[in-house]
Amino acid sequence: MSDINIDKKKEWGSISSGYFLKKTMKDGVIKFCRAILLFGLCFLILQPILDKISVSFMTQQDLYDSTVISIPRNFSLENYTLVNRLISYWPSLLQTVIIVLVSSLLQIAACTLAGYGFARFKFPLKNFWFVCVMLIIIVPPQTVMSSLYLNFRFFDIFGLVRLITGDPINMLNSVVGLWMLSATGMGLKSGLYIFMLRQYFRGIPKELEEAAWVDGCGRFKTFIRIMIPDAAPMLTSCFLFSFVWQWTDSFYATLFLANYKTLSKGLGSLAEVFSQWYARINIVGGSGGVSAFAPVGYTQMMIATGMLMCLAPLILLYLVAQRAFVESLSQTGIKM
Repeated sequence: MSDINIDKKKEWGSISSGYFLKKTMKDGVIKFCRAILLFGLCFLILQPILDKISVSFMTQQDLYDSTVISIPRNFSLENYTLVNRLISYWPSLLQTVIIVLVSSLLQIAACTLAGYGFARFKFPLKNFWFVCVMLIIIVPPQTVMSSLYLNFRFFDIFGLVRLITGDPINMLNSVVGLWMLSATGMGLKSGLYIFMLRQYFRGIPKELEEAAWVDGCGRFKTFIRIMIPDAAPMLTSCFLFSFVWQWTDSFYATLFLANYKTLSKGLGSLAEVFSQWYARINIVGGSGGVSAFAPVGYTQMMIATGMLMCLAPLILLYLVAQRAFVESLSQTGIKM
């Protein structure tokens, strides 16, 4: 019986001219090349972060030791302690979380309404307004910085504020201006979220809404009870994008949050603050001597440590919400 099976395999092999062997070898080579490519891409993404993690636990002695490559010889947490003191990490973290969380929630609420309106309703100049939304994505916010500055420095609503108080309102250096932009769909990257939510709502069958209307639901109740729960994965993704981009934003932080302690501002000024601290404690020639300059490598070590401390809450947030985030991306790929 076994001889018969061997003869059949030889017969099939001779007929197919080694097709199955060639196909198996080809699939193996493709899988191997794919694995090498993915490993290379992951290494390119993770290698800078791994280097920063290694450097953040080194001492200054290890930093200038040519025999230390990636693993510190003198493991230390002094860098984290110093950065914590220089940028007031915990107060800055609390203020940043509150400001960014409120801003992201307002932004996603506004973008959800706009995205649903573009997906389901017909109104005059609909295509024109959607082109305006696309312009929000294309045009960088720096090009309208002067307009934003003037509008919020002399904020007025149809002249009513000037009529009542005699002077416009100065909304610069106030978080209210940032929240107002988010609540009106003009915050950072709002056009992208409107586009993503519009595409998602367009992919939801209209029969769901029609069934809700037959059951007595109005448009608003249908939106709240049917559309919002179904779009929860996409809303989670948009919220994560909004939270991350505003967490690291320096443009709006400079314009509206000058009087607030945020992590992005603290990280941006960390090199200067560290240089001042280093010069203060390293004075050459006694109290009347010359201040020493901070070494470039030591300064970069502090910046790497501060960057990791700013990224830690974002990584934690992603780990908590990764399931909904991945689900929304897969569904968007199908429906778009």
